[in-house]
Amino acid sequence: MENINLQKEDELYCLGDYVDRGPDSKGVIDFILELKEKGYKVNTLRGNHDQMMMDSGKNEEDFKHWVENGGRLTLDSFKIKSYDELDSKYKTFFYETQFYFEVGKYILVHAGLNYKINDPFKDTHAMMWIRNFSVDEERLGERIIVHGHTPLPLPIIRSRAKGNVIDIDGGCVYTQHHGFGKLVALNLTSGEIIAVENCE
Repeated sequence: MENINLQKEDELYCLGDYVDRGPDSKGVIDFILELKEKGYKVNTLRGNHDQMMMDSGKNEEDFKHWVENGGRLTLDSFKIKSYDELDSKYKTFFYETQFYFEVGKYILVHAGLNYKINDPFKDTHAMMWIRNFSVDEERLGERIIVHGHTPLPLPIIRSRAKGNVIDIDGGCVYTQHHGFGKLVALNLTSGEIIAVENCE
C-alpha cells in the first residue's frame, strides 16, 4: 500500500462523509483542521452523512434518521448528545463544505451528478445522495467525474480508473468484507490510484 506523501504545495480534495463512518469522527475533522492550520491546502466536499448531521437539529425525525445511520458513534466521539451542542468551530467546518469542485478536467463530487435535469450542478441533493447515475456524454465532454459514496472493491476501482466516471470509495469502514476496508485517493496529475488499509 502506498502513501500520498502530502506536501504544502499540493491541493488535497476530500470527498465528504467525515462522520458516522467509524468511532472517531471528531478525530477525522480535527486532523483536517490541523492540516489547514499547518498551511496545507485542504478542500472539503459535503457528503450525505455530513448533511444528515447538520439536519439532525431540525426535528426529532431527522435526529432519529441520523442516529440510525451512524450518528450515535459520532455523538459519542464529540461527547455530546445533539448537533446543537457541537462546538462552533466544527459547525463552521460543515457549513464551509462545498457540493462540488471543478479542478482542471475533473469534476469532484461526493455522490455524483443528475443528468436528468438541464443543469446537474443545481441538484445538490443528488450530489450527496445519487447512486448508479448515467452520464450525458455530450454535456460531460472531455471532463471526468470523481466521486465516492458508493463503495467498491479496490480491484474494481482500479479497473475503472481510466473511464470518465471514477468512484474512489474503497469502503474503508467495511473491513469485514473482502476487497473493501481501503482509503483510496486519486492523484489528479498522474491518474494514479493510491490506497491504504483502514488503520483501526
